[in-house]
Order: sequence, then C-alpha cells, then structure tokens
Amino acid sequence: MTRLPENNDLLDRVAALVEAAKRAGADAADAVVLRSRSSSVSVRLGKVEGTEAAESDDMALRVFVGARVASVSASASSDPAALAERAVAMARVSPDDPYEGLADPDRLAREFADLDLVDTTEVSAEQLTQDALAAEAAALEVPGVTNSSGAGASAGSGGLVLATSHGFVGQYSATRFSRSVSVIAGEGTKMERDWDFSSRLHFADLDSPERVGRTAGERAVKRLGPRRVKTGVYPVVYDPRVARGIAGHIAAAINGASVARKTSFLRDMMDKKIAADGITVTDDPLRRRGQASRPFDGEGVAGERLVPVERGVLKTWLLSSSVARELGLKTNGRGVRASSSVNPSSTNFAIEPGESSPEELIGSIKTGFYCTELFGQGVNLVTGEYSRGASGFWIENGVIAFPVSEITIASNLKEMFLQMTAANDLDRNFGTASPTLLIEGMTIAGE
Repeated sequence: MTRLPENNDLLDRVAALVEAAKRAGADAADAVVLRSRSSSVSVRLGKVEGTEAAESDDMALRVFVGARVASVSASASSDPAALAERAVAMARVSPDDPYEGLADPDRLAREFADLDLVDTTEVSAEQLTQDALAAEAAALEVPGVTNSSGAGASAGSGGLVLATSHGFVGQYSATRFSRSVSVIAGEGTKMERDWDFSSRLHFADLDSPERVGRTAGERAVKRLGPRRVKTGVYPVVYDPRVARGIAGHIAAAINGASVARKTSFLRDMMDKKIAADGITVTDDPLRRRGQASRPFDGEGVAGERLVPVERGVLKTWLLSSSVARELGLKTNGRGVRASSSVNPSSTNFAIEPGESSPEELIGSIKTGFYCTELFGQGVNLVTGEYSRGASGFWIENGVIAFPVSEITIASNLKEMFLQMTAANDLDRNFGTASPTLLIEGMTIAGE
C-alpha cells in the first residue's frame, strides 16, 4: 500500500493557484487537492478473484467574484495563470449566489491536533491475500456453512490539501484497513447468507481474519429455518449493525442543507423535543483514531465536539459556511469538500449509550422482533415515513426464539425517535455509530 506523505509540492501548488486567481481578478479563492491511494484483494473458495490498486490526486480551484462563484478542475501539469483566468471568466458570467464564499477568518483552524490518523504499517498484496483467504477459511469451517460469497481485504489512505486566499494552508491524511467475508449456510431453497467485516485506521486494531470469518459463518447458520410472523404492532430491537442506519437518519435530518431546502422532517424542531429523554447524540471530529476524524473541515474551519441532540432536545444543525449563511447562522466546521463544492456532513456521529445491556432490553420484551438486516430504501426524510423489509429473530418471553424473514417493519421516524431506548454497547469504531436500540410500537407486516 502507498501511503500519503506530507507533500510540500502540493501545498506549493494549491498556494500558487490561489495567488494566480487573485492576480486574474478574483476577490477570493481557494484550491484543494483530494488525495486517495488504495489496494484490495478479493477471493472466493480459496482462489483470488481480483486485485485492484488505485491512486488519484484530484485538484480544483474555486474563485469568487463578488457574489458569483465558479470552480474548475486542475492537474499537476495545468498552468496556474491560464486556469485562474478561465475560472474568473466563468465566475463573471455565473448567477449571483449570496451565500457562497470562504469561511469567516475567525473560524479557521490555527493549530492542528494530532489525531493519530496515520498508520505507517506497509501491507503488501500478499498480506491482503492471506488475510482474505484466512477469513474465508474460518467462515467455511463453521458447521452448517456450505458456500462462500467471497472475502476481501484492503488497505488505503486519503487526505486533503487546502489553501485559501485569506491565509489558510493545511493538509492531513488518514489510513484505513479492512477485512470482510460473506458466506452461505444451508442448501437448496433453504439457504441463508450473512457477513462480517472489520475496518480500522490502524492495521493492528483490526479484528483478526479468523474472528471476522467465524462471526460471519455463525451469523449465517443462526438464520437457517426462518419463519413468518403474524402482522401486528410490536417492539423492535435493532442490532447495532442496523441501528447505525437509525443514527444515519438522524444525521441526515439535522443536516443544514436539508433544513435550508426544507426537505427535512425536523426543519421546524430546533430547541424542541425530537427523541426520548434518554437519547443524546454527539458529533466529534477530534476523536483520536476516529473513522471520520479530521483536524479541520473542507473549508479550513476548526472542528469541535457538538451535542446535536441532548436528552431528546434538538440543539444544533450540521453546518458548512454557505448553508450557515442561508440559515442566518455560523458554520460549526462540518463542511465536506468535493472538488467543486462544500456541503455539510457529520463526522464521528454517535447515539450515546444508555444504561441497560442489550440482554436487559431483550429480556424486557414479551413478544417482539430483533432486527439484524434491512432491505429497500423506504425512508422519506421529508415526512419521516419509514418502511423497510427486514429479517432477524423473534423474541418470546424475553429470549431469542427463532429466525424470522420476509417481513416489513414500518412507522414514522418522528415517533420512532420518541419511543427509542439505547443500550450500553456502543462501539465507536464507526463514522456513524449506535448501540443496540429498542423502539416501541412498530408495525410488522408478516402473514
């Protein structure tokens, strides 16, 4: 794997683009390089099916002329003066956008925290292959597993280099490693599939290939012999794998861009109760070794830990500079840079843990559903309507009774958040994280 080194040449390059833009008549400008390196191996049934390696340095210049903005892509061979002149000419004939512009100078990061995002471990293609094969072999050794859908391992790095005309210059990188496997249990028309994966910024923090494979195999076998259940209203327990999706719905609903476009069902709920008293949500870009950590955002703004939802009450949106201006607010450093634009997004976003264990939540249920997988895209963030295909396990008298498939679970996210209880098993090793969740009063459509 090729890591991203500190690159003074790219820093000089983006700084030169910004200076050229100013000489060409831009009132303000910024230039960015989005960097990526990756290598991966996929295997199936003991044989390598594919290997892939990719590298990219995507460079772009963004210029502002009054209230007008334009962006152009660049390459290492691009002439800064010619590129800047083209960008300024484009901006001069663009429509006004009163909200676009560089971040306010007082919001810029002046010191960059050491977040321990880079692992210097060199992982060869041979090592990736061995890891993928070992994960698949461990899964196939689980009694009841009959076939493999494949396994994989990858190593990569990404980073950002940014310069602005009001004095910001900075860069950061992060590495990422992963292992995954998917297998099939059973035979004929009674086959079931499941999977597991591990992804970390540091290679030594990964779950072992054997653990990833064994977990995937055991999950697949547990799903054999699923039943249908009767239609009704039941409590639903979300396994953390699917509970992370609930956290993602919260993040999407409090994204300032959605609020500005009036496409969020929470757009009128600031400082109001949107979730149960026990639900607190955090977003922290400065967590060491966090999957979504960064010392500054895509505009150079210093990040800070936010509590968007505190004891059920909505406290803040996720904001970039342009969206914040549209809403009459100040950015909170959640801008994510694409080559030509900046939009708000979450960082290390988490539903904070509650007091009860998953076993205690399950034990409190006389009849209900433990959800381990969801299907379909039946979530409307404008209205909050929620309807997903699901599979998992039935709960009877506080214990897991039998596997369940071919059902639909439905409600509205407004009601789901208010009826939600968080367990104490939060794993923060995900950019969007959640503990096990219990949601009361959901409609299950079965037979």
